[in-house]
Amino acid sequence: MNWLQGRTGWTLLAVVALVFPYFAQNNYLISVATQAFIMAIAALGLNLITGYTGQFNLAHGAFMAVGAYTVGILTVDHHVAFWLAFVLAGVVTGVLGFFIGLLSLRLKGHYFSIFTLCVSYIMFLLIEKWESLTHGPVGIMGIPAPTGIGPVQFGTPLSQYYLVLAFLALGIWIMSRIVHSLLGRSFMAVRNSDDLAEALGIDLMRTKTLSFVLSVVYAGFAGALYAGQVRFLGPDLASEVVTFDLVMFTLVGGIGTLLGPLVGTFLVTWLTQSLQFLQDYRMVVFGPVLIALIIFLPDGIVGTWLKRRAQRADAAKAAKARPAEPVVVDAGAREAQGNA
Repeated sequence: MNWLQGRTGWTLLAVVALVFPYFAQNNYLISVATQAFIMAIAALGLNLITGYTGQFNLAHGAFMAVGAYTVGILTVDHHVAFWLAFVLAGVVTGVLGFFIGLLSLRLKGHYFSIFTLCVSYIMFLLIEKWESLTHGPVGIMGIPAPTGIGPVQFGTPLSQYYLVLAFLALGIWIMSRIVHSLLGRSFMAVRNSDDLAEALGIDLMRTKTLSFVLSVVYAGFAGALYAGQVRFLGPDLASEVVTFDLVMFTLVGGIGTLLGPLVGTFLVTWLTQSLQFLQDYRMVVFGPVLIALIIFLPDGIVGTWLKRRAQRADAAKAAKARPAEPVVVDAGAREAQGNA
């Protein structure tokens, strides 16, 4: 199983993603995979603030909606070019996340989670009721597809698939650089203990706020890609259901691991599509499966595998470090050897 880690494993995943459209039976499956990639980008952001920094944010889906609505409003109502609106979606989400982070991160534990859940509901109400800006319950229709770059156009499901895949690969690379840097170690120190982090000289508020802003920027860009792919937005995108889906993806895959959000997103999406034939009854099967995964694999699929691999490595080191037991020769045996 060692080949699954490092560059070999990531290269294998990249190859599978690149060739998937050639084995997909129709454009519907390609579109589903594209949306799974978009949700994986958002889940990577949630994993940064929750898995690596230890702050359980329940407003993550609402920030994804902010990014999507930024693109929708700018492109449809103000005729801004898609890529400029895309960049502004990340800026708007980051600025909003900064101010909300300054308020919410003064709280700890479940108080922070409850506060962000309230923020999520407020943002949902604003999107639903502020009709002059967001079009209210009617939503925003006619969002343009991403503008082509040179001869490359993004008007087909296949081209959008590879576009989103490229952004996912970039997001994974950036996240890997973050979590393996000194900044990432600061995030993990805060997760392990606020007091210990302060003793190490880490500015708690600044570190938490930076993690919060980076995480919601991921959500904002994911929402911007979602707007360009679906091309229709409604208030439901800001509901708590989206956040709970992202939390589920992260928990199933493995919180606090780089690969976990990807595995969780793809696995849950595959299960959802596989159970479509059950229609309204698919949750009767889907729910218990998820509960079983959380009960028997509390660290997630990737987290459990990494923990067991670490335990095997520790056991192997302990076995090598253990001194050899001295060979005790029985006195009678020595006498018999002497007589011989």
